[in-house]
Amino acid sequence: MGQSLYNESPIAQKLYDQANDVLGWSLTEASFEGPESLLTETRVCQPALYVMGYSVYSILKASGKLDGLKATLGLSLGELTALAAAEAVDFTTGLQIVAERGRLMQQACDATDGAMASIIGGDTEKVEALCRAHDIDIGNFNCPGQIVISGETANVSDAVAAAKASGDFKMVVPLKVAGAYHSRLMDSARIQFEQFLEGVVIKAPAFTVFTNTTGGTVSSPEAIKEALVKQVVSSVRWDDCVRGAAALGIQQFYECGPGAVLNGLARRIDRSLTVTSIAEFSDLSA
Repeated sequence: MGQSLYNESPIAQKLYDQANDVLGWSLTEASFEGPESLLTETRVCQPALYVMGYSVYSILKASGKLDGLKATLGLSLGELTALAAAEAVDFTTGLQIVAERGRLMQQACDATDGAMASIIGGDTEKVEALCRAHDIDIGNFNCPGQIVISGETANVSDAVAAAKASGDFKMVVPLKVAGAYHSRLMDSARIQFEQFLEGVVIKAPAFTVFTNTTGGTVSSPEAIKEALVKQVVSSVRWDDCVRGAAALGIQQFYECGPGAVLNGLARRIDRSLTVTSIAEFSDLSA
């Protein structure tokens, strides 16, 4: 993950080396060598995603491909990458925030028994009713017809069984995650994260940034902090974020990070949008 960027780009290499120093452990080793079980730990995965995403952004910017950039947005942890790109925080400060967020969410995962599942097809109202009936939360509104539920493992399992039995949904897929992200089970992380952010300086972003908490824009430092805290336990409104960016007239998007999940979601949200996914250095030639 990110190794081709490190090997081929001095910009990425500098950022990764800097991240190793800031974190006090080898992000490069975890990202490039794994094992996968280590890389998927929340405390490791979040810094890894942040540094890789910011590296891709920095390379694109240096190449002139982002001239005229209008807005940034990111799903869950990606919102912090979006804020760093918009200069609300510098790279190092953003990484320190990400590392603490990941550490606290790892603690919350270890202290609870949480799970998540993706509900594909069906009405939002029926998913909301399913969550109420089984005392769980909606973690993500990803795109039309794809909603993620989150909560205690037993409750999510019961909800999955009920959803399958109902015939109201096209597909129900349990997710391989370490815990119940964006649910009430992350509340201990939210409380401590809020305290941590009190001592962090955040500036007004240089251009438009969207927040997962509302799907709308966020601009003042105080509102950004509130959004970051709330985001830990609230639903990710990714569908609304993408639609909001499109409403600004944006048609070309860059997905900065591993895989092409956001590209797929964007196609379901608005097929007129163009998304270029960049996970390897060779993808930059596109």
